Amino acid sequence: MTESWDAVVIGAGAAGLMAAIAASERGRRILVLEKNRKPGVKILMSGGTRCNITHDCENRDIVKAFGPNGSFLHAPLAHFGVREVIQFFQGEGVATKVEDTGKIFPVSNKAADVLEALVKRVQRVGAQLALEESVTELKKDSLGFEIVTTRRTMQIPKVLLTTGGQSYPGCGTRGEGFAFVSQLGHTIVPPKPALVPIQVQADWVGELRGITLPDVSLKVLENGKTLSSRRSGFLMAHFGLTGPAPLDVSKSISRHPQPGSLLLEIDFLPAMSENQFDEFLQKESLASGKKQLAVVLSELLPRRLADMSLLQTGLQVDRKAAGLSKADRLKLVQWIKKLRIPIRGTLGFEKAEVTTGGVNLKEVDSRDMQSKIVPGLYLAGEILDLDGPIGGYNFQSAWSTGHLAGANL
Repeated sequence: MTESWDAVVIGAGAAGLMAAIAASERGRRILVLEKNRKPGVKILMSGGTRCNITHDCENRDIVKAFGPNGSFLHAPLAHFGVREVIQFFQGEGVATKVEDTGKIFPVSNKAADVLEALVKRVQRVGAQLALEESVTELKKDSLGFEIVTTRRTMQIPKVLLTTGGQSYPGCGTRGEGFAFVSQLGHTIVPPKPALVPIQVQADWVGELRGITLPDVSLKVLENGKTLSSRRSGFLMAHFGLTGPAPLDVSKSISRHPQPGSLLLEIDFLPAMSENQFDEFLQKESLASGKKQLAVVLSELLPRRLADMSLLQTGLQVDRKAAGLSKADRLKLVQWIKKLRIPIRGTLGFEKAEVTTGGVNLKEVDSRDMQSKIVPGLYLAGEILDLDGPIGGYNFQSAWSTGHLAGANL
């Protein structure tokens, strides 16, 4: 059975929907295949169901945020960058706002508005969305590609894979796209979870679950060497740590062959130097003699954390601030400024926001998102070996690579 489509997009997530729009606006006949009951499931979950559309910065800052692989994004961002994304959604009636962190959200704080805007535009430009239709086979032949789905077999000249990675498998992203591209001859950089909560080997952390700190500094250490670092906020949980700082350093843990050999170094007061904190303790020891030391510390830290710092350094929780010896001061300084906790690992793909790894970027032409190995095959979004920090960077990558691919289908 032959279908009259110019191209098929496999995967109706951020990159796939944007690609379908860009291609259809050029008059291309586009079919989007999605195995889920609804499109854009991950969009709905993202940003705590608010959808962090992009980040308030220049395109070159997006490139920089992606690290060594970021240079791949120069062409996609030049084609459809941060400003174009904002204009696109505002043009579809989704007003946006910039938060203090630089994150850009819909004013409504509803991810559903972002998805609705995309789906309505897809429908308006005439692309066809086929839901609950899984691709079971993708083969290259002399005419282009043979696609076998749970409903039909098609012969198509061009195919765009936007099947995502393996993060949040509950959304349907289970890595099938990696299997398709490997069979077609592509190299896959082993997928690992990224932007994922960290598990630690310290039971006392679980006792502090619920404590949020807006400004901490985290480092992942291997034999004293820093593998990654981040200064931002975090939340203590029963398993360990989550929130912006832990999520951003988690990739170095996921990619390590022995995560249990790593240490997490925490500075609970990054705005103060060790000397400044020591001086604070000395001064309070003299000036606040009758106050409990935990009360003094709670001027800088949540009270439960202050209590735990005393317990963990062998000091009485109800001890007074007066007469704090130099040795005890140094123990507190070390614990609060350079606390080292053994790492157990991460919560894995089930709780990962993105995938690190994917299709090797050397095998994809960033000028049009076409495979250098299989003519007519295009790749965009999280299936590529591209992952950035928390803050809308990964959505920007999806919009940009998707739109550029669609403009070339």
